[in-house]
Amino acid sequence: MSEDDKSAEPVTAAEPEATEPAKPAGGRGPLRIVLAAVAALLVLALAVGVGVLYYQHRQDVATEQARTDAVKAAGEQAVAMLSYDYNKVDDQMAAAADGLTGSFREDYEKLADEVIAPGAKEKKLTVQVSVQGAAPVSASPDDAVVLLYLNQVTTSADAPDAATTGSRVRMEMQKVDGRWLTERLTPI
Repeated sequence: MSEDDKSAEPVTAAEPEATEPAKPAGGRGPLRIVLAAVAALLVLALAVGVGVLYYQHRQDVATEQARTDAVKAAGEQAVAMLSYDYNKVDDQMAAAADGLTGSFREDYEKLADEVIAPGAKEKKLTVQVSVQGAAPVSASPDDAVVLLYLNQVTTSADAPDAATTGSRVRMEMQKVDGRWLTERLTPI
């Protein structure tokens, strides 16, 4: 073919080149939007999960501390409430009442004033209580139930030789203004 022949070839229109569909402004297609939303939801769910676990951990730590503190306070309060010497019974009962709550405090003060103190003075009673064992039955950061095993040594004018008895008590404790106070004491 000569050069003249080459120019005689029919000229055809160039085929249009295949182009990509136009992307929305910002370069994000529907798939990218969905993936971003799913990722954001996953991050949010993870943050909520971490927050819940942190809160539960803090509650568990507070409850464990409550167990320890309430058991100690219950033992101290049981000794204060149940131990007395006829020479100092009024002061001892008043001091013990400081560790009690509400109506239980009122009932204890009435019992101490009307029964315990007069009886102790009349019979010259001395009662010493010691905690032999203590364990939490249940606890939350602000409430606890404690079981105590007590030994009680009693002397009186009529029986100067010490008499020892054992007992068990269930103490309900409540945290008030940072202090563990006795809400109820039940012999069992």
